[in-house]
Amino acid sequence: MTISSSLNAGVAGLAANSSRLAAISDNIANSSTAGYKRVVTSFESMVISQSGGTYAAGGVSVGNTRMIDERSSLISTNNSTDIAVDGKGFIPVASLAEVEAGGDPNMLLTTSGSFRTNEEGYLTTSSGLVLLGWPADADGSIPTVARDTDDPLEAIKFDTSQLSAAPTTAVSLGVNLPAESAVTGAAGDAEENTIQYFDNLGGQQDLDIVYTPTGVNDNEWSMTLTDGATGTVVGEYTLTFDDSATGKGTLDTVATTTGGAYDPASGTIIVTTDSGPIEVEIGVMTQLSSAFSAATIEKDGYEAASFAGVEVDEGGLVHALYENGSSRVVYQIPLADMPNANGMRSLDSQTFMPSPDSGAFYLWDAGTGPTGTVAAYRQEESATDVATELTSMIQTQRAYSSNAKVIQTVDEMLQETTNIKR
Repeated sequence: MTISSSLNAGVAGLAANSSRLAAISDNIANSSTAGYKRVVTSFESMVISQSGGTYAAGGVSVGNTRMIDERSSLISTNNSTDIAVDGKGFIPVASLAEVEAGGDPNMLLTTSGSFRTNEEGYLTTSSGLVLLGWPADADGSIPTVARDTDDPLEAIKFDTSQLSAAPTTAVSLGVNLPAESAVTGAAGDAEENTIQYFDNLGGQQDLDIVYTPTGVNDNEWSMTLTDGATGTVVGEYTLTFDDSATGKGTLDTVATTTGGAYDPASGTIIVTTDSGPIEVEIGVMTQLSSAFSAATIEKDGYEAASFAGVEVDEGGLVHALYENGSSRVVYQIPLADMPNANGMRSLDSQTFMPSPDSGAFYLWDAGTGPTGTVAAYRQEESATDVATELTSMIQTQRAYSSNAKVIQTVDEMLQETTNIKR
């Protein structure tokens, strides 16, 4: 009966607008929630088969879709581990409770999070999410892993009580020897400089270097390197400089007495100290008519220092920082991409779970492929536009009232039909 179908259509309209109001309420309630993705309500007409020229109202069906692929503006913060995705892609996280319980936690995805190191060293949010990443090797490189699975991902954790140190393995001697001191047949003045290097335990040791004109030629010096940790000579060399018109006082040849042989291709020698071998670059040395200078001495390694904090770069590399100013790469945060982000299952705390509707995910290095970069000191704003939602709420209220009026009118018409029988 047509009048009955009108009643059903009115009821369907009330239900549809109630669903839309619920979505609007969620959007407005989360207008200040970082990384929130708004819900959009869509209406679809329903057509009932008609016969005999009589029209029957089908009503309306409703569907709510969370716009997970939409991105909002990024705002600055003062926390280095407030991170967001600048562009496309999702950050992998997991429930801290599942991580602590052991086993294989479910990978969840988000676009923004405020992470801090908790009492156990995990990078977590206040809502109990822990950041996931690929652990780096001892040298800071990221191993080759399968990218279509979350199996290689681990909860990012730091031992905040552990000290860190690295021995010195390379030194560059940007030294100038005074040409006036090297005179044929005369004993010139020796020059000295001491370089501090870091041993295997993070302690500081001295490498004493003495440069002495040989007096054989006016472009020849002897160089003696002594390890201060043991007092033993670890290298003796004779250096000959190019004093030709085009030579510019650069190092020409090196004769080895003791220590590692000189490699002219790299300009280096290797001396063995008490803490191990150190590659010394001497190819950058010069002999010019100027005072002795050792102003550009460079070296690697660092002394023992305590944990100071964490930083994340735009490539998703997680750096552990130490009190001596050193840092090392300990994890890499990948960014996930999939064909239909809106098909993911929505969960609490602005997290999403891949599903058959979203398609298979792939983990990219940040800034490569279709994904954006990782932005530190950033949070993503809520996708809610309050003005738009309030306007939609007014429209919904009017539509709800109109559908209620349809039901009221049908009720009055049915009452009139009942009165006819009286």
